[in-house]
Amino acid sequence: MLDHKPKILISSCFLGNKVRYDGVAKPILHPQLTTWQLNQQLIVICPEMAGGLPVPRPKAEQLNGKVIDEYGKDVSAQFVAGAKQALLLCKEHDIRYALLKEFSPSCGSGHVYDGSFKGNKITGMGVTAQLLTEHGIKVFSELTLNELILAVNSEPETE
Repeated sequence: MLDHKPKILISSCFLGNKVRYDGVAKPILHPQLTTWQLNQQLIVICPEMAGGLPVPRPKAEQLNGKVIDEYGKDVSAQFVAGAKQALLLCKEHDIRYALLKEFSPSCGSGHVYDGSFKGNKITGMGVTAQLLTEHGIKVFSELTLNELILAVNSEPETE
């Protein structure tokens, strides 16, 4: 039988895909990510695109329980739809870990922007990170990558 290595949901922008609101990527160059990618352990998503938003798109931030773009439009429905797509992927691939972009209104796992569009960060979770956490998936960011590596690499391999 083949060894079963844990799969990891990962933000598409971390792999060099230009999917962020501003049309750029935020690649993470780390040998462990390369190894996971070669082992086909990474399942890629951009929740905002999965929810139907285009690239580029207006900047969005969380405010009063909603996600509002910089022009005042409520885009919460697209963010929720993308989060649900991420959760479906996790269920489909038996994913227990996610590596998502910190500060994003979708993916932030510890901090998000405060809704003022002035660059202020507050403690909080993005829509996708929150939904995944509620379903027992451990969410990490580029700021906690080493903790994710320890968690995944300390897991016993199963057959």
